[in-house]
Amino acid sequence: MEGLLQHVSEILGSDGRLRFHPVGGGCINVTGVVTDDGGNRHFLKSHEANRLPNFESEAAGLQEITKTETIRVPSPVQSGTFEEHAYLIMEALDLQRPKDREASERQLGKDLSTLHRTTGNAFGWDRDNAIGDTPQRNTYEASWTTFFREHRLRYQIELAATRGLILPEAPQLLDRLDNYFQDYDPTPSLLHGDLWSGNVSYDQSGTPVIYDPAVYYGDRETDIAFTEMFGGIGPAFYQSYEETYPRDAGYTKRRPLYNLYHVLNHHNLFRGHYGQHAREILSQLS
Repeated sequence: MEGLLQHVSEILGSDGRLRFHPVGGGCINVTGVVTDDGGNRHFLKSHEANRLPNFESEAAGLQEITKTETIRVPSPVQSGTFEEHAYLIMEALDLQRPKDREASERQLGKDLSTLHRTTGNAFGWDRDNAIGDTPQRNTYEASWTTFFREHRLRYQIELAATRGLILPEAPQLLDRLDNYFQDYDPTPSLLHGDLWSGNVSYDQSGTPVIYDPAVYYGDRETDIAFTEMFGGIGPAFYQSYEETYPRDAGYTKRRPLYNLYHVLNHHNLFRGHYGQHAREILSQLS
């Protein structure tokens, strides 16, 4: 780690030796704030050198969101490799609990709905990226059903099978996926892609900040559905989003379908109870 810090110091032109302060919460990467003798701060992520494409795509995703001028994200500085490390250097933000949580969550709902109004011509993205540490394929498709079936659900289901989770009901779900979209034709919206409550915070002024994206252009309902897992976000967020960009009436029917992707990914990353959770969702969708 000492050699990596020296390398990062040279990139940043830092004043003196960098000090590394670990920041908890991540399950995949080593993360922390680096500070030089002049008090200049940056956020640093590191992993094994072969994970550089993940950091490069994360930086590209942050830039994609930044271009929309809709919602705040950390600004990426540089990614690269040094010896056995891949790294991503970003702007360090002073994140904290907002003083007026309801007002900040209402702003989050408004900002996210504005982000989702940024649209593309097809479903996917210009490059593949990662969801956690799992590859996420973003090959463009004109059909959302095709994209979600082939590049989201099928990929995770097949990966789970290689790791011992056999889901007999999965092929039937994939075959009848069109049934969930008979009266609904989603627009390719720019998505955060990994939007659970742990990837949301607020700066000193209470302005919402989202980070750790896995961006692509897809159905905006997938972002909203994942926010409802792991405790969700406060009711002011959902009310504000609904006021500014109402969801389709069939959203609640598709919510478990969309969250199945994330549950499968959590099984593939962490095992534990997520396999049983995936079986329960499949039973619910049958």
